[in-house]
Amino acid sequence: MIYHSAKDWQAADHKRVLLFGMSGLGKTHLASLLRDQDHWFHYSIDYRIGTRYMGEHIADNFKREAMKVPLLRELLMTDSVCIASNITFNNLAPLSTYLGKPGDPARGGVPFDEYLRRQAQHREAEISALLDTPRFVQRALDLYGYRNFVCDSGGSICEVVDPYDPADPVMTTLADTVLPVWIKGTDAHRAELIRRFDRAPKPIYYRPDFLKTVWADYLNREGIAEDRVNPDAFLRFAYARLLDHRQPLYAAMARWGITVTADGVAQVRDATGFTALVARALERRGEDA
Repeated sequence: MIYHSAKDWQAADHKRVLLFGMSGLGKTHLASLLRDQDHWFHYSIDYRIGTRYMGEHIADNFKREAMKVPLLRELLMTDSVCIASNITFNNLAPLSTYLGKPGDPARGGVPFDEYLRRQAQHREAEISALLDTPRFVQRALDLYGYRNFVCDSGGSICEVVDPYDPADPVMTTLADTVLPVWIKGTDAHRAELIRRFDRAPKPIYYRPDFLKTVWADYLNREGIAEDRVNPDAFLRFAYARLLDHRQPLYAAMARWGITVTADGVAQVRDATGFTALVARALERRGEDA
């Protein structure tokens, strides 16, 4: 770890952290608080994916749909209109829409083979965005004078690294650059995340072997063909399994850094509170060592 003790962390002129954990537990809220209330550079992995690495795929998908409309087709063919996504830190809908949901096209679903192709694109993009972290640490300092840095990762970070491998290229790059901080939820948080997801299922990146297994299980349970699957029903079926699948991966990632609780994060009001939260976690790690 780049900080070996609470004293090292508190004395550091450059505080650099990576926030990871399930979506909905406070990563982006905390990163935004540090950005808005103190001098922290906010590096959003999902924003980087959607703008730098998936932007062309997203725009091409918009254009593909627009070409089905005669008027828009004519305008596009004559370069009379420009179609692009408008991704922000707080609105990643263009990325989610492109990733899509597998199932019946009549219900907004994507054929499973196409879904797998987009999943592979996302995996490559997420790895690239994570490996960009050191460059953005330096860029934030050189261009803008930000001495403190927070990397706001996506919930799927645990799907694109092997935290059990001490030589994993992504984990080693991150651990050499930032302090990994797992925001860990409780069973109550898990239940709330499931309730929230049931109300509005959202596209998700899955590890390929997990996705293929849960997809086959769903088809067998329902006894239906791939093109008859209700996309939202499949996502609801997969979500609780996904939470359980990711938990040990996050725990293994936490061995590269520290763990804080989602309840603790919810009580942070400013950078001073965050610094104290991390210091306590480092002290606990030192006592457990």
